[in-house]
Amino acid sequence: MDGAVVGVVLVVVAALLVLRSGMRVVNQVERGVVFRLGKALPDFRRPGITFLIPFADRMRKVNVQVVTMPVPTQEGITKDNVSVKVDAVVYFRVTDPVRAAIEVQDYMFAVGQVAQSSLRSIIGKSDLDDLLTDRERLHEGLALMIDSPAAEWGIHIDRVEIKDVQLPESLKRSMSRQAEAERERRARVITADGEFQAAQQLANASRIMAETPEAMQLRLLQTVVEVAAEKNSTLVMPFPVELLRYFERATKRLDQEVEKNERETADELGAGLKAGIEQIAAVADKFGPAAEITAAPEPAPEPPAAAERP
Repeated sequence: MDGAVVGVVLVVVAALLVLRSGMRVVNQVERGVVFRLGKALPDFRRPGITFLIPFADRMRKVNVQVVTMPVPTQEGITKDNVSVKVDAVVYFRVTDPVRAAIEVQDYMFAVGQVAQSSLRSIIGKSDLDDLLTDRERLHEGLALMIDSPAAEWGIHIDRVEIKDVQLPESLKRSMSRQAEAERERRARVITADGEFQAAQQLANASRIMAETPEAMQLRLLQTVVEVAAEKNSTLVMPFPVELLRYFERATKRLDQEVEKNERETADELGAGLKAGIEQIAAVADKFGPAAEITAAPEPAPEPPAAAERP
């Protein structure tokens, strides 16, 4: 009896050990790929407790989290013959654990190598300006180049980004001088444009003041108020130019009136003289030709009287 009990206990213990050896725990971020007698099963094991057939099944866990893989610095020559060093980072994740386990020996290493070769290829196809400014298009091209072979391994490339572009020191100095010259050119253009606008506004203001003398007087009074606010003891007032213009216009009007009066007086005298001549001519025609008057002969002078003799 005791031997039977011991046998049962041994059988139970052996069964528990077998079950324990076949029990596996799959984490939330993992998927289990089961190989039964060396052949991969089509269905992978999901997170939780799973049981394997002892001595027949072997499980390989595959992480399905997004992997951040830095791409080592790659040196290359751009399309416009500039030597640069570029590094990048790749974000990818496993979408098919079975294919990632059997299609490629080490998908991490494989993705890294494809990323390096794609980065060197994209450097040779791009200009330096594209590497510095148009990175979004380069990111899309890199992701497409890496995703094409990775899709066959059950891996999806989320995104690829270029982190840094290292330029030669000589090129950095040239670009710095170019940027400085460009900033100086913009500063000069902005200054010239400001002076042009200021001159244009001053011309408009002077035109308005010339057409409206009251505006000039108001501006003069405003200037006086601004100067008086400085608490100066002496204030020198400029002679108003408008007053000189007033005198000039008044003088011109006076000269015009005098010239007009003289012209009218001359016209009146000429008209009176002409009327008198016409009246004399009319009287002469009425009485006919004038009678000739004969002058009487003058008497001969008397001879002097003879002197008396003594």
